[in-house]
Amino acid sequence: MAGPHPDVAAARLAVRTAVEDLPGGALVLVACSGGPDSLALAAAAAFALPRAGLRAGAVVVDHGLQEGSADVAARAAAQCRALGLDPVEVRRVEVGAAGGMEAAARDARYGALDEAAARLSAAAVLLGHTLDDQAETVLLGLARGSGARSLAGMAAARGILRRPLLGMRRAQLLEVCAAAGLDPWHDPTNTDPHGPRRSALRARVMPALAEVLGPGVPEALARTAAQLREDAEALDPLAARLLEDATRADDGAPRGDGPREAAVGQRYDVATLAAEPPAIRRRTLRLAALAAGAGAGALSREHVLALDALVVAYRGQGPVALPDGARGQRERGMLILSGPEVGP
Repeated sequence: MAGPHPDVAAARLAVRTAVEDLPGGALVLVACSGGPDSLALAAAAAFALPRAGLRAGAVVVDHGLQEGSADVAARAAAQCRALGLDPVEVRRVEVGAAGGMEAAARDARYGALDEAAARLSAAAVLLGHTLDDQAETVLLGLARGSGARSLAGMAAARGILRRPLLGMRRAQLLEVCAAAGLDPWHDPTNTDPHGPRRSALRARVMPALAEVLGPGVPEALARTAAQLREDAEALDPLAARLLEDATRADDGAPRGDGPREAAVGQRYDVATLAAEPPAIRRRTLRLAALAAGAGAGALSREHVLALDALVVAYRGQGPVALPDGARGQRERGMLILSGPEVGP
């Protein structure tokens, strides 16, 4: 007897591998939009999870942003139930405007998934992001001038969220849907060349890169993300340790910058920071800025370099303005990071 289609087998194996650490009997939810990627994931999960001794369910999030979205969500839920997933829930969310439509929709979706997982006591939530999604994420990070952590792309696992299909292409998942007899919904905004940035990137930039550089661009970008994630996983703990080592309570003693009015905020010892290599020190300064309330999406390399200059190239310069009202300044041998509510 012939085995399953190779792409079907690959998707099932990816799901099985992603959940092999979970205890028997645990509930695993699939986040399903009804599109090809998440519907293929639902099919793979419906087969692989019970054979791993796990229960398989699904959550369909209706963002309400397009006409007929409720019908799309209901159809996705019906196909999940037909695959044997149980429970299957449809969650309608309200999408705000903070950070732009894409970011607001993502926040609303993840909020709904977190709520459903907590209420149903799910051990994990599977997301249908693909290798193509990972490649696009890397390119978007490059366009923003992001650091290695951002260019590392999406993690295969973070908290209860797991992405089993990061090693598979979208075309493969279309094959999975066809082999399972599924009828996925194709969101027209996903390939709109004049739509949101990710959609325009998908429709215009990726084909151009393939034409100029060859067909292996997505795989190369995904490999780059994996390598940078390995680097980040090694360097981030060092930065966190340096942040802890540099944290000091102010004893009021002069440290060489001259007397000033004491500023309010978290203090970090400049000498401790300055003794470390730039790669670790600047990661530490980014962590300190985030802890002070600067938004991760708006915190740029320029902000971090300005803080770094207060540590290693201090010439009496004034405070550094950071996103969301945070700020950094140097005083008496201390780098002081403060938020808007406790500004100097």
